[in-house]
Amino acid sequence: MQIEIEIEDEAIVEKKNEDADNVQPASKNKSKKKKKKKNKESRSNVVAKAETTLDETLEALSLEANSKQEKAQETQAHSDSARKASSLRSVLEIETKYLNLENELRRMYGSKVARSLESSSQGGGSSRQGRGGRRGVHHIAKTVLITPMENWSRWDRSFSMEFLETKDGYNYFRYTHSSSYEQAQRVFQAAQDSHDLNGVASVLINHPYHIDSLITMADYFRFSGEHQMAADAIGKCLYGLERAWHPMFTPFQGNCRLKFTHETNKPFFKTLFTYMSNMDRRGCHRSALEVCKLLLSLDTDNPVGVLFCVDYFALRAEEYAWLEQFSEEYQSEHSLWLFPNFSYSLAIARVYLEKTESSSSSTHVDTSKSSSLDLMMQALKLHPTVVKKLVDKVPLKDQAWTKILKHSYFRSDQSKNPSLDHLINIYVERSYLIWRLPDVQKLLRSAADIVIKSLEENESEAEDFFRAREEAFPAKYNEYSHLSTHDFSDSMPTLPPDNLQNFVADPRMGGDQVAAVGGGGQHQHQEPPPPPLDVANRNPVGVFLQTLLPWNNLGDGNADRRPDNNG
Repeated sequence: MQIEIEIEDEAIVEKKNEDADNVQPASKNKSKKKKKKKNKESRSNVVAKAETTLDETLEALSLEANSKQEKAQETQAHSDSARKASSLRSVLEIETKYLNLENELRRMYGSKVARSLESSSQGGGSSRQGRGGRRGVHHIAKTVLITPMENWSRWDRSFSMEFLETKDGYNYFRYTHSSSYEQAQRVFQAAQDSHDLNGVASVLINHPYHIDSLITMADYFRFSGEHQMAADAIGKCLYGLERAWHPMFTPFQGNCRLKFTHETNKPFFKTLFTYMSNMDRRGCHRSALEVCKLLLSLDTDNPVGVLFCVDYFALRAEEYAWLEQFSEEYQSEHSLWLFPNFSYSLAIARVYLEKTESSSSSTHVDTSKSSSLDLMMQALKLHPTVVKKLVDKVPLKDQAWTKILKHSYFRSDQSKNPSLDHLINIYVERSYLIWRLPDVQKLLRSAADIVIKSLEENESEAEDFFRAREEAFPAKYNEYSHLSTHDFSDSMPTLPPDNLQNFVADPRMGGDQVAAVGGGGQHQHQEPPPPPLDVANRNPVGVFLQTLLPWNNLGDGNADRRPDNNG
């Protein structure tokens, strides 16, 4: 064998070297021994040692190959993870021009109409300035999220943001409070515990950017029908929260995290969610979609339930292709199509994408995508209880629905799974308006008819989808009970005057609880009253509190007018 020959040659060479060493001087002998040792070591890297078997050699080679393969797999996994992160950043990329509500109104209606809308919605802001003059006129810095009013108070720097760490390519931050802000927080908490609305309002006199007080007053004004006052309070929250941003906090680039688990970060999520709802009520659905992206990019754990309304805003903004891309690339514990809102919304998005493809001059059709009919059938099999709720809520009055609801698969509106039933309630409350479109109703009816026939032919199919639901939502309790159904509703809650006199809302209190206090329950919300025409027709508590709130500036005009470049 080749190995034996080479080993024999090596032995011969060694013997000749030893004979030569016998007649050479000692110094040369030492040098030769070093050479000989080095020669042996280099040869051993190429030639197998005599005591090494062929199997051992092959095993060593196999181990080396496996090691290289593992390293390659680790490198590939790291590459895949980086690619997914990059893809997620791309799908959540925020177009800042859509974030500002006023800018979106201008794009939708034009500058003149937008100015008219803003003037009417401000409820006589200019007249307020005329009556009392401006207090503390100063330069106010521009921000991205909100267009600040010139008569707002200076930013008092009572809270800030700190950098925590960099992890997996993301920078983590949290809000921090100054000692004066902490003191104001204690005063606010005492007023809240005693249900003292005047005490909450008084906090804002000395601390105009105390976020929890502003949120509480926004809730109060919303419940009393003062919707523009509520919007102003939320706008002031956003202004203060953005002014406090750390220089490294660049949320629109998708590289920042602001975890909801930090108590001081929670008001930012609450404020942005409320701002998003205000955008929706004014028809600015593209702006609301961008706020959804922002909230999801800051905390992908979906703490305030944005994942259960982002599909609605995408459909209303006609961002159908984006919705498909988002559902494919967003990293979640389960596939997004398992959630009720996505299973139905993806079918609706495909309807309009198919229309675009059919009307396009291009003959290319993406056959890799499931058809809208297939997607709708899948949604109906997975979440059949949606149908009865939609028929009642939309409402769907065609006689065909009476026949469909007689079938055992669509007869009930309860799945007896607490988590799933809650998500379905949120979905129907949020998205029922979309189902008033004829194309969508036609698709739903056609798919329901086919599902009924399919189930009659194959009864085991229903059991398969039941198991799929149980695997996706295994908990025997409501995992989403922290999400209020009313927070996803278009209706505006109101409270009777007696309740308003003593009302102090918990900043984390949901709309369902407020409705219960009002005695109307979740399904009996009143429409918002028309905007007041004058002070005489307004709630007296609201008028009094409005005079206290600092953004009204109803002073005598003799305040310090020194400019403040820090806004």
